[in-house]
Amino acid sequence: MGEGCRVRKVWVASGIGVGVFLAFVALLVVGTFSAAAGIAGQGGAGGRAVGLAKGAVPGLYQPIVQKWGNLCPAINPALLAAQLYQESGWNPKAVSPADARGIAQFIPGTWAAHGVDGDRDGDKDIWDPADAIPSAASYDCELAGYVKKAPGDPTDNMLAAYNAGAYAVIKYGGVPPYPETKNYVKIIRSLEQSFAQPVGRVAPSKQAAAAIYYAQKKLGTPYLWGGNGTPDQQGRFDCSGLTQAAYRTVDIELPRVANDQYNAGPHPSREELLPGDLVFFSDDLTNSRKIRHVGIYVGGGYMINAPYTGAVIRFDKIDTPDYFGATRVTQAGAEALPTPRPEA
Repeated sequence: MGEGCRVRKVWVASGIGVGVFLAFVALLVVGTFSAAAGIAGQGGAGGRAVGLAKGAVPGLYQPIVQKWGNLCPAINPALLAAQLYQESGWNPKAVSPADARGIAQFIPGTWAAHGVDGDRDGDKDIWDPADAIPSAASYDCELAGYVKKAPGDPTDNMLAAYNAGAYAVIKYGGVPPYPETKNYVKIIRSLEQSFAQPVGRVAPSKQAAAAIYYAQKKLGTPYLWGGNGTPDQQGRFDCSGLTQAAYRTVDIELPRVANDQYNAGPHPSREELLPGDLVFFSDDLTNSRKIRHVGIYVGGGYMINAPYTGAVIRFDKIDTPDYFGATRVTQAGAEALPTPRPEA
């Protein structure tokens, strides 16, 4: 949220004059989107993604997810990461009201039947990600085996079996017509795109220009820690409050916290940034959960952002040592993000 904005590093504290920059930004936005018009028709991944986006999985768990995410053809590392993020937000101590436990949110009875000793240390510990993550992959593959003869996409059928049971998938010949199950499959497949390393170019956003326009209107507004731009706050924002409000104007509801906003879509490389992309900053470049600042990219290496207490919403350069990466926000990506997660 604003904590990261408040401690924004001094190397990005060189905002420039609003009046001088506005015409330049207009040219950047128009020029960059014109160039992007030819990109849109070139397609996206072009195949199943198995790589992980930089830093999307916390560094401590990345090797485990990468290894076990290739356990069977129905899963891949990005899909496994999406499930873990949706279940616990990478919290290995999470406990749900239904007593689902750990990073993979196993209920004790399910764990007793399906838990594996992933790190081969002689025990199966529901709280240990080195066991729980392999167990989640193993359970997925078991379910995929149960429904392998059902028509349709094998991965969608596996996810449906995870949510509704293998019998329902077999009975209905694929994803059953349960709204909850259909929504679960949609959520995980959307989140999968946020954890996958893109193959090819990421499609341009259709809503980005309007989000930038909103942010431009807020240039010069004083920063407020925890600010959401409400009248009682005199229209002031912190970093993630500004990005949330900008995308709300195009009917995309982002989470309030910067590190959750990172998962609201796929991740273009630095060379493929387009105006409207969210750009993120962190002191730990291996872990998206440590992101502490976010801005809206406008082109030419600049962003609009609400930096820290005492500053105003302004333009800053993004090419700094703490630059983490970017997200091209999508409606489906934002809608897939989990709401309140289990408590620690």
